[in-house]
Amino acid sequence: MPLPKEVKTDVIGTYRTKESDTGSADVQIALLTSRIKQITDHLRTNKKDFHSRRGLLKLVGKRRRLEGYLRKKDIEKYRGLIQQLGIREQKPQ
Repeated sequence: MPLPKEVKTDVIGTYRTKESDTGSADVQIALLTSRIKQITDHLRTNKKDFHSRRGLLKLVGKRRRLEGYLRKKDIEKYRGLIQQLGIREQKPQ
């Protein structure tokens, strides 16, 4: 189930860098984080939903790759974003 439109526009409005920004790494990481939280809540009640679990793992991997990109580009921006979102820092590879 996709994110509700209100939630998505709220997340984009919070993390965008300029007025027309909808696809920067910051916004994408924030959207993936909210989607991951939604699927995690779903899996707490539906423990045997393995298709959703696979989708969750794919989203986590995608977010991790975006975090690595942002970390290489601007480490200060990356650290501020993960602190705002409340996620752990990715170890450099």
